[in-house]
Amino acid sequence: MLNNLRLLSLFVIASCIALSLHAQRYNGQTLYATQNGSTAILMDSNQATVKTWNFNIADKTGYSTHMEPGGTLVRAVTKTGNSFTGGPICGKVQKVDYNGNIVWDYVYSTTSYCSHHDICPMPNGNVLLIAYERRTAAEATAAGANNAIEMWPDKIVEIQPTGATTGNVVWEWKSWDHTMQNVDPSKPNYVSNLAEHPERLNINYKQAKDWLHMNGVDYNPILDQITFSSHNLNEWYIIDHSTTTAEAATSTGGNSGKGGDILYRWGNPLAYGAPGTAVLNVTHDAHFIPEGVPNAGRLAGFNNRGVSNTISAADEIVLPRVGYNYTITTGQAFLPATYSKRHACSGGTSNMGSTQQLPNGNQLICIALSGKIYEVTANDAILWTKIAGGSVAQSKMYSPCYVSNQAPAIPTISASGNTLTSSSGATYQWYKNGDPIAGATNATYNATSNGVYVVRITDANGCFYQYSTGYRVASFPNNVASIDLSQQSNIYPNPSQGLIRLSHVDVFGRNPDVVVYDMQGKLVYSSLYTQEINLTYLPNGFYSIRVRGESGQATYKIQILH
Repeated sequence: MLNNLRLLSLFVIASCIALSLHAQRYNGQTLYATQNGSTAILMDSNQATVKTWNFNIADKTGYSTHMEPGGTLVRAVTKTGNSFTGGPICGKVQKVDYNGNIVWDYVYSTTSYCSHHDICPMPNGNVLLIAYERRTAAEATAAGANNAIEMWPDKIVEIQPTGATTGNVVWEWKSWDHTMQNVDPSKPNYVSNLAEHPERLNINYKQAKDWLHMNGVDYNPILDQITFSSHNLNEWYIIDHSTTTAEAATSTGGNSGKGGDILYRWGNPLAYGAPGTAVLNVTHDAHFIPEGVPNAGRLAGFNNRGVSNTISAADEIVLPRVGYNYTITTGQAFLPATYSKRHACSGGTSNMGSTQQLPNGNQLICIALSGKIYEVTANDAILWTKIAGGSVAQSKMYSPCYVSNQAPAIPTISASGNTLTSSSGATYQWYKNGDPIAGATNATYNATSNGVYVVRITDANGCFYQYSTGYRVASFPNNVASIDLSQQSNIYPNPSQGLIRLSHVDVFGRNPDVVVYDMQGKLVYSSLYTQEINLTYLPNGFYSIRVRGESGQATYKIQILH
């Protein structure tokens, strides 16, 4: 009798534990596709198959497979006959609807460029692609490279589908436009101190044909910024997507005022000559943690050798963001010095892999080469594990509501005087310069200061957040902006090589903005002030700098002298 009672007690305890673990699972559906395979599978939290897509045997999965609202897959496909070889070369991207119909089949592969690794579906229906572009040995030498070899620097392109097999490149960013080196002063990208230019990539740091080896890309619609990860340089990066393609090739323009320069980078300070310790050791799947998820706004990614050579990590960092820029002390590394949160994975993979933060605080982990996918709680309790039959570069989880419903139209903003009005939505939230405005939850918002405004809506089902493009307010009156503060603050050094600071910046009030004009009156810089004004890209000459905040404004004349 006593033994029976003990067995019954153990059964009750085990049942309670099982029910508790099941209750902690996120009610989502997990999508995965094995690399070089011709199927994609959607399964529920009990690992029961919800849906299987079968593709043409020639259309093998090249790397990642994502899902758009309504169940349409967006997948990187390996095209046969690519001019570029090695790594997860793709060359093609497809959209396949829930019923298995190919609705877009687009090739991005020539002898000059080829897509590879990850893709990112965007809210507007466009797709971001990572691609190699071919640069000759002569071009590498002209850029100050130590070795005269052909190089394949990465670029990111935004493709707008225009037909069943056609598309337009509507935006493009090239890493080649943002290089630096400190070995040949005769080259235009020469800098004397690498650590003072984290906005650029040192062409001689691990120079190789496959130099950066980008492998993950993601988009933040609130900030209109892109993050990507580099396998070879062991870093995560953030760049400005609000630029034009022309501005993306320069160091001015966009919400950040810095054009296509790197706004933030993290994981390996040695890559830009700064002091510090590398935290990332082979990395993949850099992404922003989205709204509606704990720790939203952080940057996260997969750190393949984060714990050891055989144990990977899912790392997160708190970003030092102010408006559209990121703070840094000149000559030092971007903060934080180490990860803000880490999950030591149940196993490791020397290549590929992904992590996804879920709305209930759990994470979805993909240990790529073993095909191991599991959900884990914030306290590192594994809730379930799936072993796929092959390598899985990434795996993503979606709510049933997301899978079954189309997203609402992207909201638009109209203005009448200082009143901004959103198009229709079930709920609203307004943002200024990337930050939510407290209490601004109506269809209209009365702006009181200059900046870039975004509105977020939800659909009637509560499935989706959808964000407008930024609406720039630059002409609203400021009641105190006419107060001259030039005697209470100053810029230094003057003359300057391009890195400029303000003394007593606090006299301008919160978030002062800075605009710079050349002597012909052309706007050459515009941004919020963030400890430093970076004008190092400007040629020698005199410039006019206007600083304006809620307490007043000041105008200065400065000489740039390299």
